[in-house]
Amino acid sequence: MISRKEFIRKSSLTTLAAGLSLPLLARQTRPLTNENKEDEPVLPLVIATWDNRKATEAAMNKLIESGSPLDAVEAGVRVSEADPEDTSVGYGGLPDRDGIVTLDACIMDEKGNAGAVTFLQHIMHPVSVARKVMENTPHVMLSGDGALQFALERGFQKENLLTDKAKFAWQEWVKRNNYKPVVDEKNHDTIGILAMDESGDICGACSTSGWAYKMHGRVGDSPIIGAGLYVDNEVGAACATGLGEYVMKTVGSFMIVEMMRNGFTPQEATEEAIRRIMNKYDLKDVQIGFLAINKKGQHGSYSVREGFTYALYQGGENVKKESPSQKRK
Repeated sequence: MISRKEFIRKSSLTTLAAGLSLPLLARQTRPLTNENKEDEPVLPLVIATWDNRKATEAAMNKLIESGSPLDAVEAGVRVSEADPEDTSVGYGGLPDRDGIVTLDACIMDEKGNAGAVTFLQHIMHPVSVARKVMENTPHVMLSGDGALQFALERGFQKENLLTDKAKFAWQEWVKRNNYKPVVDEKNHDTIGILAMDESGDICGACSTSGWAYKMHGRVGDSPIIGAGLYVDNEVGAACATGLGEYVMKTVGSFMIVEMMRNGFTPQEATEEAIRRIMNKYDLKDVQIGFLAINKKGQHGSYSVREGFTYALYQGGENVKKESPSQKRK
């Protein structure tokens, strides 16, 4: 006769598997494919959404210097946050429909600790504020004026983040779109970055200025743990880019990590995550892309449509790669 304790344990596993639509035992016991054979990991590695090779280079340099994947992901993201030509992140990011630049970011370490800021204004490096939230408060997320106050108390400088280029683009948008946010596959290109050191410890971070010309106060998936980013050092990590509303609704990064926990390779998991989103929602004119890594040093990428690229620094090479996608443009 089964004990009550054993019954509850098995029922919990069955419920989790059903919620994720995963045949749990089948995935755990399926044979290894050529893609996921037990090879020695090529470590360290850094991977980032889009062609952010400057960010992956900075991250790898920091990883080699400090040995810390947490330092690495922060250093990599800060490169994009300070780049006025990157119109989706930090300084130079396109504003909301009121002409105000608002930033979101999160960071997660190998121990499962996390920090995030949302709706932050006037601070160039929200990823570093997010790290301070993680390390210096009992909280995970601070938002708006509270996040700004916290940043200023920690020595961050208040700055004007709206560049002349971004301001001009916003003014032209106002003339064309009558103050209505418009979905466009080109206007929400978050940086998500994952790093693994030589011992296999994984950290990750995300940062964005969000959907260009969004409604004032909108927050996307990037600072949401489990949506824009998720790290589980026992399994791997994932991050997202693109229109965050759909990533939030499906808890995309967490879903990918859980699939890898149950036997999927990073490539299989990113592909399945995109398929599930596309089966559930009409994604006309929408781009979503995922990156994932596992403890074997393997990576995967997949997107809704062509055009998603990523930067991979591994084995001494820092290269731009084209992601496979579900459908052509």
